[in-house]
Amino acid sequence: MKTELFKGRTVLIATMHQKEKVIAPPLENSLGLKTQLCPTLNTDLFGTFCGEKARTESPIETARSKCLKALAITGLDLAIASEGSFGPHPSLYFTAADVETLVMIDQRHQLEFVVTEISLNTNFSAKAIGNLEELKDFAQLTGFPDHGLILRRSVDSYEDQVKGITDEQVLKSHFDQLMRLHGEAYVETDMRAMHNPTRMTVIAQAMDKLIDLLGRECPQCKTPGFAVSEAIPGLPCDLCGLPTRSILYHRFLCQKCNFAEDKMYPYQKEKEDPMYCDFCNP
Repeated sequence: MKTELFKGRTVLIATMHQKEKVIAPPLENSLGLKTQLCPTLNTDLFGTFCGEKARTESPIETARSKCLKALAITGLDLAIASEGSFGPHPSLYFTAADVETLVMIDQRHQLEFVVTEISLNTNFSAKAIGNLEELKDFAQLTGFPDHGLILRRSVDSYEDQVKGITDEQVLKSHFDQLMRLHGEAYVETDMRAMHNPTRMTVIAQAMDKLIDLLGRECPQCKTPGFAVSEAIPGLPCDLCGLPTRSILYHRFLCQKCNFAEDKMYPYQKEKEDPMYCDFCNP
């Protein structure tokens, strides 16, 4: 799928954490785009995972801001950026999740494409530690040294912080220094993409979604990104026939010409189990 919209164009990948390793190949191979980095772009200005610079915008707004900043620096008109969020799963509250958002902005055609991937596949974790054995256990559980670690004084202090630790001797040495100077230490997984192969895999999965989205063209004007704009509830109960909260159809909308199309029964079922009916199972 090499739509004419992107033919012969260059897309900026707004990252300083090597995300181009998984973002660039699909763009080049599936869309026929040339890819380019913006070396002077400092994405840490939009927030850091360990918290010394708080993120002030939503993930979508942050990824959008990265794109717009890269475009302003270079003068090009096509950019892509990602933003990750880590914490409780949206519905499985006691399970950690990685939520990866990708935003692609095409200023030439006034288009924006957004996808989100939610994954339970993450090593996101942090802990206050008091001895070397606790540190070793944490490192083993989180995939060290393939996955980097961050050490600092405490959860509330960034004093003597070292990021991107992938060497056992460096880990031990800095831990010893923290204990000697402060009598406490705090370890967390380094969630920056270049130090977290698990996260890089989830970004690649988000890229698969983006390529799929760009392959869906508007039936009317052929603009890519014919996406779901609304999920409409009302799937009838199999017992009483009344509408339930389950999804009856998806409404697809073109952001260019506003053509809309409804697709019934998106989850391949025409009736809902009575257990999900507010009348049969109040």
